[in-house]
Amino acid sequence: MSFENLKKQSKLGSLTEKLVKEVEKIGSSSGNGVDDRFWKPTMDKTNVGSAIIRFLPAPEGEELPWVKMYSHAFQGLGGSWYIENSLTTIGQKDPVSEHNRELWNSGSEKDKETVRKQKRKLSYYSNIYVIKDPAHPENEGKVFLFKFGKKIFDKILNAMQPEFEDEEPINPFDFWGGANFRLKIRKVEGYWNYDKSEFDSPSALLDDDDALEALWKKEYSLSAIVAPDQFKSYEDLEKRLKYVLGQKSARAAVQEQEDDYDSYAQTPSKEESVIAELEQSYARSKSPSLPKIETSDEDEDDALSYFQKLAED
Repeated sequence: MSFENLKKQSKLGSLTEKLVKEVEKIGSSSGNGVDDRFWKPTMDKTNVGSAIIRFLPAPEGEELPWVKMYSHAFQGLGGSWYIENSLTTIGQKDPVSEHNRELWNSGSEKDKETVRKQKRKLSYYSNIYVIKDPAHPENEGKVFLFKFGKKIFDKILNAMQPEFEDEEPINPFDFWGGANFRLKIRKVEGYWNYDKSEFDSPSALLDDDDALEALWKKEYSLSAIVAPDQFKSYEDLEKRLKYVLGQKSARAAVQEQEDDYDSYAQTPSKEESVIAELEQSYARSKSPSLPKIETSDEDEDDALSYFQKLAED
């Protein structure tokens, strides 16, 4: 899709209309290892943080404004961590998912509790433009990749389908009709909490279309994050799983996986069927689309909060 078509669709409102229409179905559906492409919010000593960012449209040549990543993060009986991206992200069999299925089908409540602790975590990746970053002002005016979880995702959904009749739905990923996102972080019971975050009123990101197009061309590929070659093989994941579960000797474990959390932390890593339909719908319309959402009976803490807790423990 060209930049001109992107703007044309914004004026027609077709993208927002389709987003809202599909989201309505949700209610009825059950070197130093640091990647400088990524931006992360920062908390101060009082355990609060803030920033203003703008979610950006799908990168040139891609249809989705974000991609999803499933992962597992749990600790075995011996104290070793299994923290890996799941092959189910790309529609392949994953050893942890298969192991969890066996445990669940055993009928044992203890096994079911183990499955709950080992279930998939869901994260999203999107391109953003940093408008204000008090902790790191050098990031302002730049494009980054941003990893976020369910809490922020819900804010995006709420913007597309407001709860009150006097609120207009918006497409947060639109250059002209989108809105700045005020990211507000607090630490609540040891977790990063984003409940106070909110979108501003809709406005164009910049007044100059040439500048917007230049910014658009600076976006990073999202599809590359979830490309098949970014995942470990089933065999390697299975070796790691057996080691963490105590089914394999340490000698047989994959050496490069020993640094459990540190190596993972630096790696970009009920509505699922509805978002799948939304994804297909936008692919057909050649408009930015939305990824799937993980089905879950429990509210998930934001992925960033989850791994922050691991690091502190």
